[in-house]
Amino acid sequence: MLLGLPVLAPALREEFDLTLTEVGVVLASVWVGPTFTLLPWGLLADRIGERLVLSLGLASMGVFIAGAAVASSFWGLVLLFGLGSAAGAAVNSASGRAVMQWFGRDERGLALGVRQASLPLGGALAAVTLPLIEGNSGLDAALLFLAGLCLLAALLGALALRDQPRVHELEEGVPWTLRDHRLWVLSAGSSLYLVTQVSLTSFIVLFLHDVRGLSTGEAAGVLALAQAIAVGLRIGVGRWSDRLRARIRPLRLVGLAIFATLSLSVALLSVPLAFFLPALVVATALSMTWNGLSFTAAAEMAGVGRSGAAIGFQQTVLSAIGVAAPPAFAVLAGGVSWRAGFGAAALFSLGGWLLLGGLAED
Repeated sequence: MLLGLPVLAPALREEFDLTLTEVGVVLASVWVGPTFTLLPWGLLADRIGERLVLSLGLASMGVFIAGAAVASSFWGLVLLFGLGSAAGAAVNSASGRAVMQWFGRDERGLALGVRQASLPLGGALAAVTLPLIEGNSGLDAALLFLAGLCLLAALLGALALRDQPRVHELEEGVPWTLRDHRLWVLSAGSSLYLVTQVSLTSFIVLFLHDVRGLSTGEAAGVLALAQAIAVGLRIGVGRWSDRLRARIRPLRLVGLAIFATLSLSVALLSVPLAFFLPALVVATALSMTWNGLSFTAAAEMAGVGRSGAAIGFQQTVLSAIGVAAPPAFAVLAGGVSWRAGFGAAALFSLGGWLLLGGLAED
């Protein structure tokens, strides 16, 4: 839902007669709900375990997204997307905490990389399937398909996920999560990376469709390719961080790579697609690569006993930024130029690299 919704942006704009800024509001709506629920979900996972939290959240999300399929107004759609994302945010803390419970420090980078790879994998599948469903059966059918996937995921989580016996107490020497300045710095730096990621993943389909003349399906295919590459990159950098026994150093190097490739894409924005698209695909894929490293670093800073709360807090900060980023990008791209929008997005990744320089590895 989170990474699949931008594929439906052209259909949403046509169905509800939206401006570019209103499209940005719709895309931001799936970031609003988690801002209020990620930390409570994380605290609840610490208390009652991951399986119940994950299953309850995803099942509720499926119900709300099914409701969005029959929404008749712009604000109704925004409200239901927001409620659905608030419920689905349970998966962030629950699945991350499960990995912390079951894997040691020398395996967590890879394990959380695999976990985080599920997001671009889902986004790639959405980019391939949703345009076909929407084109043949309409927008409502595409949203009902997403709702069905949420309900299926809730069922699979209930059947397959196992809570480890609760033998971990709150670790001595770990500062209380919300007082740990390192977690605040990590969350702030990661949020700057997120601005770049959201700008690209939310608007790449609209840009390629409206400005470069690709069909919705072709533009979605470009996004799907970037997301497919991001799957491998998330797993690869996770394993790399395990071998380095470090999270922050590779996280900062990824930020520099995002800045360099997106800056190149901005320079090539108007050249023939054969030269522009490879640069854009690489930049978009890299913009989705950092999440697992940041996720792992947050959980390890807090320790196993407080990992749910730490992940919930970090994801809350990211969600707050995710709310603001799409409308802000839409205003800049629509009011100034697409080049200005993508250029600003590149600078945010550079800012994240600079801010994370204040963190030392343990």
